[in-house]
Amino acid sequence: MVKITAPGEDPRTKRIFNVLGTIVRPLMNSLMGKTWKGFENLPEGGYILCPNHLTEIDPLVVGHAIYSNGRLPRWMAKESLFKPPVLGWIMRETGQVPVARSASGAGESLKAAKKVLDAGGVVVIYPEGTLTRDPDLWPMVGRTGAARLALQTGAPVVPMAHWGDQEFLPRYSKKVYLFPRKHVTVSVGSPVDLDDLRSGPRTRKVLEVATERIMNSITSLQAELRNETPPEKLWDPSEHGQARTGRSFENPDK
Repeated sequence: MVKITAPGEDPRTKRIFNVLGTIVRPLMNSLMGKTWKGFENLPEGGYILCPNHLTEIDPLVVGHAIYSNGRLPRWMAKESLFKPPVLGWIMRETGQVPVARSASGAGESLKAAKKVLDAGGVVVIYPEGTLTRDPDLWPMVGRTGAARLALQTGAPVVPMAHWGDQEFLPRYSKKVYLFPRKHVTVSVGSPVDLDDLRSGPRTRKVLEVATERIMNSITSLQAELRNETPPEKLWDPSEHGQARTGRSFENPDK
């Protein structure tokens, strides 16, 4: 059983996470080898974790790493994931944060995320908002949600990159590749420097600057994992005629 190091966590929530952890951790360890780097950069209190998004198994990879290091991850997750009976129960009982499309719902989501952070918890946000559209799987242009939450709450933003799980389950694939056994590397960077942006008004420009810093930090981490040079400009789906959401992103009309 993992020792949870955040004292503000609810005991019942810890028990539920521990039950799930006894199932998920051995499964993940059997499916993929792992290397975790830079986890000493994780703050002790509440923080916002921003990983890249390669494939649909990413949340298990990220959750495995964070939980195994003594913290309980809470995702900003779309509302539809809370509707199926079993999955919905798990999402609610583990304190995941539903994200609504409406303006009023978005405000409630930010309040719920702030509550997690104030209790010393970890909020996971994929700043890209969906799986990357970049054909070479580099991070793409981010959305401003993580930056907005960081500037509203003062919480540190920790960048994370991982590489290798896309070989186990390729982007939007329904087929997993068990053999040969795959290996995933997860790397954590130092908190993104947003101090000069925290005291002023949260204008659109300020949010875009903060988001760019977050995405650049994630991209630099991934470049180190891949031992490759990233593109000079992050991929922007709107510049390539791609839908921002949905599996059929090559054709926005689908």
